[in-house]
Amino acid sequence: MSEQKKPLRSRAWFAGNGKNAFMHRSWMKNQGFPPDEFDGRPVIGICNTWSELTPCNAHLRDLAERVKRGVWEAGGLPLEFPVMSLGESNMRPTAMLYRNLASMDVEESIRANPIDGVVLLAGCDKTTPALVMGAASCDLPTIVLSGGPMLNGKFRNETIGSGTVVWRYHEEVKAGRMSEEDFIAAEAGMSRSAGTCMTMGTASTMASMVEALGIALPDNAAIPAVDSRRYSLAQLTGRRIVGMVHEDLSLSRLLTLAAFHNAVRVNAAIGGSTNAVLHLIAIARRIGVPLGLDDWDRLGRDVPTIVDLQPSGRFLMEEFYYAGGIPTVMRALGENGLLDRTALTVTGKAIWESVADAPNYNTEVIRDIANPLTKQGGIAILRGNLAPQGAVLKPSAATPALMQHSGRAVVFENIEDYHHRINDPDLDIDADSVMVLKNCGPRGYPGMAEVGNMGLPPKLLAQGVTDMVRISDARMSGTAYGTVVLHVAPEAAAGGPLALVCEGDMIELDVVARRLVLHVPDEELIRRKESWLPPVQPVTGYQSLYVRHALQADEGVDFDFLVGPRGAAVPRNSH
Repeated sequence: MSEQKKPLRSRAWFAGNGKNAFMHRSWMKNQGFPPDEFDGRPVIGICNTWSELTPCNAHLRDLAERVKRGVWEAGGLPLEFPVMSLGESNMRPTAMLYRNLASMDVEESIRANPIDGVVLLAGCDKTTPALVMGAASCDLPTIVLSGGPMLNGKFRNETIGSGTVVWRYHEEVKAGRMSEEDFIAAEAGMSRSAGTCMTMGTASTMASMVEALGIALPDNAAIPAVDSRRYSLAQLTGRRIVGMVHEDLSLSRLLTLAAFHNAVRVNAAIGGSTNAVLHLIAIARRIGVPLGLDDWDRLGRDVPTIVDLQPSGRFLMEEFYYAGGIPTVMRALGENGLLDRTALTVTGKAIWESVADAPNYNTEVIRDIANPLTKQGGIAILRGNLAPQGAVLKPSAATPALMQHSGRAVVFENIEDYHHRINDPDLDIDADSVMVLKNCGPRGYPGMAEVGNMGLPPKLLAQGVTDMVRISDARMSGTAYGTVVLHVAPEAAAGGPLALVCEGDMIELDVVARRLVLHVPDEELIRRKESWLPPVQPVTGYQSLYVRHALQADEGVDFDFLVGPRGAAVPRNSH
């Protein structure tokens, strides 16, 4: 066992012969722990988002047992605890509404308990950022273990990607090219094993981000959930967290500006989800690192997308793992001056030591830098009078011909208005129109739901139209695709310019110039603003708290009172 650098935090609970230590040890012993378990072993909290209501995380109980095995082997005491589980597939109105709440659960669970180091068991989209945000606020030695992606989806000899195929098949049903019977028959084939979406959706993106940040072991992102190597990784993760405690390797030593810059570039190279923008900014602000929207554009703009995965490309996470995964991507970036090789990781070594020799077993899946899927990947940050604080677009998932486009606005005041009108054959819309959706941002649709990739009108789908420019203050599923402008800030419900767009206004999108412009005179916008009234929202309880305190998209949509590190000082003992 390596030398302990400073006294264990858990000793404030368990050390000594006083009344408080007696009570803490005694009640823990009702679980059958022998006396020497509390004589100085590091206590490792296993923060588990297992839930049968979160399908992506339903296998995490098994992974937790493997983590415990590793902790025991390394001389630690593993203690598993549950926190709120966020499943995007079931939660309404959206799991994003509860990301900040779950982060509070994680933070206070860690701080209030005798924990020296933490393993974060995450999977579905929002569980990863929620857990990392909460842990970052405490700043203890922490390591992430992701649940891993599902096996490739299969339907009638076609390889199908979770989420992505839903959007595509549903459009084909609306266009009359696919029967409802076939659509329903694809359900079981899309999700045929434990794990998260096997496309490069938000879950796989965030698993990739924690690996790129250096807060997970190599290969964390891509090993399939049901692959035995995922369980081996879990055991190694349990061993490693004990070593991190002895080394006092806390999150603030890992989550540096260099680490975030590496993650932004990796996100560009893998064609990652736009949701990563919100989550990484929120995590950075929790740990005190100045990461902003402009960093995403500056760092990612000249990074080619080299991973050919759905929704941007062809393949799925299974092939990505077999090709080499994140280590192979980071090696390619590092060999081309696009990686800070010195960033420290949970291994206790610089990132380059883990990836310098990573092989590429399939150059179709992970392409060479000289033969990218998209020459300029990353996330485009757009600004203009329609988005003064910024908006985002994912070039690798967009249609090149629409990257510079002007069109007449077809405006939906909210998601209900969209659903009410989109199927109307008399809707005044054509392929050149720009679809605009309002009041779906952090406050307007509390939680900022994934409704930004509005499905196209059936009458245009029947004409063969496959993409249109769409603009909103909402988010988009990481599994979705299209020329979709998202996260417009300030949002409509906060009185941003998006609220003032009227039917027929001309809107210009120029991704090359990073411009998003509403061609309406300033005087007219001022006149419209004078008559604007914020939407009335029947929010109570937690939603009321959310609407009052959620920041805008460019600031990560965290609560204003949660920004900044708070540490893990032992709470006042009330006994």
